[in-house]
Amino acid sequence: MSTSLAERLALVEEGIAEAARNAGRDVNDLTTIVVTKFHPAQLVRDLYDLGVRNVGENRHQEAEAKAAELAELDLTWHFIGQLQSNKARAARKYASVVHSVDRDSLVTALGNAAFTPTGEPEDNVVPVLDCFVQLNLTQDPGRGGVQPADVVELAERVAAQPSLNLLGVMAVAPLDEEPRVAFARVRAASERVQSVIPTATFISTGMSHDYAAAISEGATHLRIGSAITGNRPVSG
Repeated sequence: MSTSLAERLALVEEGIAEAARNAGRDVNDLTTIVVTKFHPAQLVRDLYDLGVRNVGENRHQEAEAKAAELAELDLTWHFIGQLQSNKARAARKYASVVHSVDRDSLVTALGNAAFTPTGEPEDNVVPVLDCFVQLNLTQDPGRGGVQPADVVELAERVAAQPSLNLLGVMAVAPLDEEPRVAFARVRAASERVQSVIPTATFISTGMSHDYAAAISEGATHLRIGSAITGNRPVSG
């Protein structure tokens, strides 16, 4: 029997609450981001009506279009996919948080995008964009993220940009590794970052299939897609 959007959202919320209790954590310290990749803007409207305020996208073109169509809604847009440096200025116009800062050139592009070509901030106020540094937990250089050994250096580069605010670290658990083991490595990387940037206390890990393990290892931001939205439509 198929379930409704409201039922799936409620089931995930119950699962998150249970995982938080099991980990001895306060569920109010967790932010659930509903990932709506490939789904129409109407689904986001339906989620909004159910109380969802944090939504995530990982393709710039799709995120930009949805954010424009839904501009009247009080939503926080999280960009969670690999972002091209030449899209940084456009992404800053709709995204409140970028979870996938993974290289020096993107740090520079996102930082500079807050300013006009003459170097002046818009309206004489420097807007601040929240960011996570993305870890690559595999040896595949084609995947987004920096190796854990390089995370502190990249985090320091983000923190040095006046228009960027480093929230912490983000990662995706490899499919061939026990999620909690992978998330423990993320937690260790987070602690190293906090040793030099004490305010970078947040961890963006956990998806539909592994959010309980992520919560056990300190996740603060969960990126949940199909468990809430249902199967994604076939992309064009």
